[in-house]
Amino acid sequence: MTALPLDGVTVVALEQAVAAPFATRQLADLGARVIKIERPGTGDFARAYDHTVHGEASYFVWLNRGKESIELDLKNPGDRTLLGRMIDHADVVVQNLVPGAVDRLGLDADTLRATRPELIYCSISGYGSEGPYRAKKAYDLLVQCETGLVSVTGTPDEHAKAGVSIADIATGMYAYSGILTALYERSRTGTGSTITVAMIDALGEWMMQPAYYSVYGRRANVRTGARHASIAPYGPYRAGDGSTVFLGVQSDREWAALCAEVLRQPELAVDPRFVTNTDRVTHNDAITPLIEAAFTQLTADEAVALLDETGIASARVRTPAEFFEHPQLTARDRGREIKTTGGTVRALLPPVTVRGREARMGAVPALGEHTEALRAEFGA
Repeated sequence: MTALPLDGVTVVALEQAVAAPFATRQLADLGARVIKIERPGTGDFARAYDHTVHGEASYFVWLNRGKESIELDLKNPGDRTLLGRMIDHADVVVQNLVPGAVDRLGLDADTLRATRPELIYCSISGYGSEGPYRAKKAYDLLVQCETGLVSVTGTPDEHAKAGVSIADIATGMYAYSGILTALYERSRTGTGSTITVAMIDALGEWMMQPAYYSVYGRRANVRTGARHASIAPYGPYRAGDGSTVFLGVQSDREWAALCAEVLRQPELAVDPRFVTNTDRVTHNDAITPLIEAAFTQLTADEAVALLDETGIASARVRTPAEFFEHPQLTARDRGREIKTTGGTVRALLPPVTVRGREARMGAVPALGEHTEALRAEFGA
């Protein structure tokens, strides 16, 4: 088997739910050995979120392939000693336990790195270790609320959350990139790092454009449903067959092309209401009937074909199940089979492709599947 970039790197993960498991799964896909510490009997509570994938949770199957699972009671002196031995052999420790838990257990960064300065320690929290929210529990939707995402998502009449765990995913990706950065630095200096990632900071970074727009533009953000709040035209439009086509115009040049080739009204490109993007956003309600009138005699497929020919970006709305069978994924052979305790499932290759090498994409572990082997390996 071709060597992977993180072959030889050992990660001990005191993790649960989404953010930390998402980060460590990326490391496992790249070849790292990830040892997942789980509560005896129940394990990571994400195991019980649902039972839809051959009896296992969709979240857990997504986030935990390629890891080893060991059940440890961290309040038990013997198990705590065993964990210490594993950490002594680890390159990276990742944790997202409840605030204060690692300090009480003596598993905080300062304690562990005092004797092993080469260790990379990544701590994930909701709101950081200082400030009035430092002890506050944080879950994905709640962080979406606190960062302003929910206030700009939905319709004018109703707030909405993002349809995926976007705060957790953002946090996990920053933890992953931070760990890779620390591994690179250690390869040059021999010294590890203490990394902290807070969910409010991770999703807050993604919220800076609407924050800038509101604060410096001195205008309130508005909820625009599936339409873009600050670019127009950019959103859903009805075709003649009743289906919906999404299109996005990103420049004045594209707007002129849309007017000439799709709307068949080139004069609209210089209409004072529509000359700049700011003008088009202001008068977006007037643009929608123009586009839908042009689509009246077209099916959605015909409208997409015309937009493609014109060089205007477009899309059809797919369900998650339809995305799973997307023709572009099939054409590029992006699916792979991975094992779970209940059977095999399809998984997508990681987004980053390293030419000539393929992600490991190991099996999803049963709770405590590797306990006996790991106790034998790291025991006295």
